[in-house]
Amino acid sequence: MSHPIINDLNARYTAKVYDPSKRVSSEDMQILLEAIRLSASSINSQPWKFIVIESDEAKQRFHDTFANKFQFNQHHAKAASHIILFANNPRFTKEDYKKVVDVEVSSGHLPAEMYDNMLNGGFTFAESNTDASGFNGNWTKAQTYIALGNTLHVLARLGIASTPMEGVDKELIGEIFAKELGGFECEFGLAIGYHKDGEDYNYGLPKARLPQEDVITVL
Repeated sequence: MSHPIINDLNARYTAKVYDPSKRVSSEDMQILLEAIRLSASSINSQPWKFIVIESDEAKQRFHDTFANKFQFNQHHAKAASHIILFANNPRFTKEDYKKVVDVEVSSGHLPAEMYDNMLNGGFTFAESNTDASGFNGNWTKAQTYIALGNTLHVLARLGIASTPMEGVDKELIGEIFAKELGGFECEFGLAIGYHKDGEDYNYGLPKARLPQEDVITVL
């Protein structure tokens, strides 16, 4: 099949070795960050923060979060052009959702007279994913994966390599980036940049996906 979308997805792969001399341009970063901001989420909750690591000082801090485990991902901290930490609010409240509904009205997306219906009706779904202690982190974390999927396709379209990393230390990231996280939690990150010629063994390999008939049922 030949189509720009399919070509993007066939070209996308998980980079294993980055060239530290190559940087993503500021123009491409602005496109990427706006695309992330525009990601979809359940009830438009947007229960996330995206921390972009680009300075040498910030990269060293991220490098330090691998002190205890997941060292196989540590080399990306300094070699990749940028690292993006995908963080979620583990205790998303009605007050948090109110900020979203305020923007729904101020943007012209939602008629003002529908404000209470949106606030109360929409948050009912968040409440259904919240336990007695107020924790709904499993639900809010799931929203960040929607943003990750969107980000991966945008990167493929821009010709930028990427490495999703669930192998990160949530606890150390929480300590070292506590100020930036502000109570949010980060359980995965994304390295981006350009692969190192001759060393990235995953580059250029054919896709290995199950056939459509194994994974898709059309009724």
